Amino acid sequence: MATARHLVALVGPTAAGKTAVAIEAAQHLGGGVEVVSADSRQVRREMRIGTAAPSEAELAAVSHHLVGIVAPDAPYAVVDWLAEARSALNGIWARGRLPLLVGGTGQYVWALLDGWVMPAVEPDHALRAKFEAYAGERGAHALHARLAALDPASAVRIDARNVRRVVRALEVITLTGAPVPPLEPRHPGFTWRAVGLQWERAALHARADIRVREMFAAGLVEETRTLVARHGRAFPALSSIGYREALGVIDGLLGEEEAIRQTQIATHRLIRMQATWFRLDDPRIDWVPGDDIEAAMAAVERAARAPVP
Repeated sequence: MATARHLVALVGPTAAGKTAVAIEAAQHLGGGVEVVSADSRQVRREMRIGTAAPSEAELAAVSHHLVGIVAPDAPYAVVDWLAEARSALNGIWARGRLPLLVGGTGQYVWALLDGWVMPAVEPDHALRAKFEAYAGERGAHALHARLAALDPASAVRIDARNVRRVVRALEVITLTGAPVPPLEPRHPGFTWRAVGLQWERAALHARADIRVREMFAAGLVEETRTLVARHGRAFPALSSIGYREALGVIDGLLGEEEAIRQTQIATHRLIRMQATWFRLDDPRIDWVPGDDIEAAMAAVERAARAPVP
């Protein structure tokens, strides 16, 4: 198994079964594998249910990194995750092991694999809220027009529908007084191969719907209630999928069935957005059927044994 500054990435949309395949593949490869999570929500502590974080048994089965390392209300940006991920990778390679990068947050995955050098600008949540409110009032394309007026090159690179990235670009421009530097791919300092878990959209939606219902049954509303009691309501992670709907139940604005329905719809939207990061025609990803665990493990094993220059 190749370990000299080489990694395998296991990617795909939410509910694709990445965690289960990662555990199975890591054990199949003989214990020389450590998982590095590339999930922008699982990085948070105290948010296990709503983020579908690995269970205690899964964490015990294979060594994991970047799961539950940040407080729910702490500022945390892609640049922070990149620094943590690169540190974790260096430690894994130093131990002579193979990192298995697992996650569906496309920005995290490609920031690492494409060697992005990102502006170290601390998040300004008040400024973000202002831009998000503007998009809510006037629409995503109006917000994108503001970006085009300030930084035409960034506007070309960033899809108007990706409000989060438009907001971040405007935030960087406002705080630095300069255009956003292009995130041009660079050699990341290691070799890698990527395996993707592919599902028919209807089947994936069905899996996601089941998982959402299981989250509510497992106590998502109570987890949200505890988060509010400990950290208040103002932190951005509480507005993520599942938690905002659970908050609606707590506030008496939604019944649990309606909260489940709205969470399922929001999850379907997330799956569509993730498909823009992990495209089926991307030659860098070896796509395998998500319901074929043997094929997935074989693909991971091939990727792990890829020649390392």
